[in-house]
Amino acid sequence: MFFFCEILQMSDDNIVFFDLETTGLDTTVCDLIQLSAICGERTFNVYTLPRRALTESATHVTGFTVRDDRLLLRGDPVVTTSLSEALTSFITFLCSFRRPILLAAHNAMRFDALVLARVLQNCSLQQEFQQVVCGFLDTFLLSKKLFPSLASYSQQYMVKHFLGKTYNAHNAVEDARMLQELYKAWRPSRFHISRCTFRTNRVF
Repeated sequence: MFFFCEILQMSDDNIVFFDLETTGLDTTVCDLIQLSAICGERTFNVYTLPRRALTESATHVTGFTVRDDRLLLRGDPVVTTSLSEALTSFITFLCSFRRPILLAAHNAMRFDALVLARVLQNCSLQQEFQQVVCGFLDTFLLSKKLFPSLASYSQQYMVKHFLGKTYNAHNAVEDARMLQELYKAWRPSRFHISRCTFRTNRVF
């Protein structure tokens, strides 16, 4: 009940949209490559050098490769930081917003929240994270509840359907930005949001 009351009191300023790019789709072992988030006009983005090799599918979809201990995006090197530094700076970014914060991602329950929780635990940062973030909003589940007869619930399809746009999908910055635009176009009620939200302690 208390969690539901927290959600009812939230405004859009409390929702931060985020996305991850990883070395694969196995949430139990994949390494983080890119972590991005957006709230309003403020954007966060960091890259990390993975230890695990990228799957062929991940390379094809994201354009990331690793060569000579450098992370490349479509052949161009990007500046990376350690995983611990990336997560610490992400928590610092989240601390700059009004609390309680809800983190929103497309397919958060089955992927993004699970990966994020695991890497936070590995870096012993889960407590700091939970002091800032009260829960996750899964916009995949939200879209299915709001629009039960859509032909597809992929983010790319819905951006085209609702916003009439195409974009650079599978780049975490653009995915997070487009997700925020979708959410604003949907204008979901707090009731629908509460049905697609889960506490952080469900993934830790």
